[in-house]
Amino acid sequence: MHATPSSTPSTTLTFTTEQPLDDGVLERRFTLDDVPGVLWTPATAMPSDPAPLILLGQPGGLGTERMYPRLVARARGAATEGFATATIEPPGAGDRPRDPGADRARADLREALAAGRPVTDDIVDRLILPLVDQAVPEWRATLDALPELPEIGGPVGFSGGVVAVGVRLAAVEPRIRAAGLFAGSYVPRATLEEARRVTIPVHVLLQWDDEGNDRQAALDLFDAFGSTEKTLQANLGGHTGVPAHAAEDAGRFFARHLL
Repeated sequence: MHATPSSTPSTTLTFTTEQPLDDGVLERRFTLDDVPGVLWTPATAMPSDPAPLILLGQPGGLGTERMYPRLVARARGAATEGFATATIEPPGAGDRPRDPGADRARADLREALAAGRPVTDDIVDRLILPLVDQAVPEWRATLDALPELPEIGGPVGFSGGVVAVGVRLAAVEPRIRAAGLFAGSYVPRATLEEARRVTIPVHVLLQWDDEGNDRQAALDLFDAFGSTEKTLQANLGGHTGVPAHAAEDAGRFFARHLL
């Protein structure tokens, strides 16, 4: 199937595979020009009752195939609430071209951490800001394309991934009505300024003992959001110790604002 979104005529959405999962969720792989992605729709989604869409962000550098078990679990959980979900391959991940500048920044980051040195603003900016600059237009193109499908409709949310990507998208994209963000990645200073422009409801998940997260930077970011409704959920434990109820709480957040 091909669809050309009306707001970006040069961008073509092409579905490449279609697979029904055992719980009735339909999984479809697609490409948006040269960017691969996956769309999951609940069995209840149909033209007469379209499903609201949640965009599923990913960590930088890992890729959809490595993240698939977590992504499909998130998609299935959202489907039980009546949401469609979609993800796209991040820049530099999977089979997408590598960014030599990002690779150098990542090597500098690992060297600083191994030596016990502070991670400088320069390293964070070189690692994160080019990713944000490329990923946000790709997410916006995805948002142009997928709601053209008759079974997708209504407000849109953004969930997870690199927090700076989510902040930029929430600041510039009026179709995003609610954002659930993971405070688990480095935060450029520019992202703090962009957060002041975010006024939609925000739900931030913070693992208090996350070994790779600057807790104070996460708290500063939460404080910077311009939203009148914002929630910080902090749980004890490291990066991979997110409790099961955190996903349930995020689901309730999106249900309040998108259904």
